[in-house]
Amino acid sequence: MADSKTISYAENLKKYVDLDQKGHVMAEYIWIDGTSGVRSKTKTLKGSPKTLEELPEWNFDGSSTGQAASDNSDVYLRPVAMYPDPFRHAPNILVLCECWDSDGTPNKFNYRHEAARLVEAHKHHKTWFGLEQEYTLFDQYDQVYGWPRGGFPGPQGPYYCGVGTGKVFCRDIVEAHYKACLYAGVTISGINAEVMPGQWEFQVGPCEGIDMGDQLWLARFLLHRVAEEFGAKISFHPKPIPGDWNGAGLHSNVSSENMRKPGGMKYIEEAIKRLEKRHKQHMEVYGTDNAMRMTGIHETASMDSFTYGVANRGASIRIPRSVGKEGYGYFEDRRPASNADPYQITGVMIETIYGGIEPEKFDSKKQVEKFEQQAKEIEQSIGTTNGESSS
Repeated sequence: MADSKTISYAENLKKYVDLDQKGHVMAEYIWIDGTSGVRSKTKTLKGSPKTLEELPEWNFDGSSTGQAASDNSDVYLRPVAMYPDPFRHAPNILVLCECWDSDGTPNKFNYRHEAARLVEAHKHHKTWFGLEQEYTLFDQYDQVYGWPRGGFPGPQGPYYCGVGTGKVFCRDIVEAHYKACLYAGVTISGINAEVMPGQWEFQVGPCEGIDMGDQLWLARFLLHRVAEEFGAKISFHPKPIPGDWNGAGLHSNVSSENMRKPGGMKYIEEAIKRLEKRHKQHMEVYGTDNAMRMTGIHETASMDSFTYGVANRGASIRIPRSVGKEGYGYFEDRRPASNADPYQITGVMIETIYGGIEPEKFDSKKQVEKFEQQAKEIEQSIGTTNGESSS
C-alpha cells in the first residue's frame, strides 16, 4: 500500500490537527447519494452545537450526485444525527443528514424518512436490529488486496477468522476503522475476517429503530474515509469476484420485545410466516445484483425461494441454535446484499411484521417558504459558511 499515489498522507496532517480553531467548529455534513454512496462536505460553525436543532440546514448540487436535474438542482440537507469526529477530533463533529427537495418532499433517494415513520408508528414493539456488514478491499488497480497479481489465492478455508500472513490482509485498515467507530459512538459490536480472502465484516448493534440505519451509514462513511488514508477502495458489491468465492451480505438480526422474552419463539415464528408471504417485496429492496450472490450455494439461499431453519446458514432465515434451545431471542434474515440500504431493510421489516401506515401528506407551499428562508439565512450568514452555500 505504501506505493500508492492515491494515499492521503495523514502523517503530514498531524501538525495541523491540534491548531487553535478560535472557537469555531468544523462540521462534516454527510448524506447518501443517488447511487447508494456517501458524500460529504464541511461547514464552519461559530460554536459547538449541543442539539440537532442548533445545526443549520444546508444544500448541495443534486445534479452532480444523481439526485436532481440540472435545471432544479438544489437539494437540502436536514441534520438527523450528530457524532464526534475521529479524524479532526473535538470539538469537530460529523453530521448525518436526510435529503429533501425544494418542493418540501423527501428526495427520492431519501429512504430514511419513511423508515422513521414506520419505526415511530410501531415503537411500542421496541424492535432491535443488528446488521453484519461484509465488504471487500481492493487496491488502486482494482485488484483484491492480498491476491496474486493476475492470479488467484488458494481455495477458501483458512481465511475465515484467520490469523497470520497469507491468511488475512489489510488488518491495519480494519483496526483503524474499528477504533474510529468506537470514538464516534457507533455501537460496533465486533469484526472478523471473512471466508473469501480480502473480505471482512463488522457488526453494528443491537440498535433500536431508526438508529440502526443511522449508525450503519455512519460506519460505512468512516470505512471509506479510513481507507482513503491507505490508498484502498471499499466494495460493497454482493459478488465482487465471480466463481467459487463467497459473496458479501448484510445479514440482519431482528427481535421485538416479545421475541426477547421467555416464550418468544411464538412471535419469531409468526414474523417468519409474514416474511414468507412478502418474500418478493423484500428482495426488491435487499440490494442490487443480489441474484449473483443468492444462488443456493456459498452459504446462501436461492433468490427465488423462501426457507428457514435452526442454525441453517443456507436458509433465507436462520434461527440461532441457542434461540431454538431456549425458546426466545431473535432471528437472522440472511437475504440482504452487502450493498442494501439499512433504512430500506429496517423499514420493510417493520412494515411486514407489524403492518403498514397511511401515506404522508405534505404542505408543499409551507415547506418551500421554509427552504427559501433558510437559503437566505445561509447566504447572509457568511461567518458560518465555508464559501458559497450551494457549492
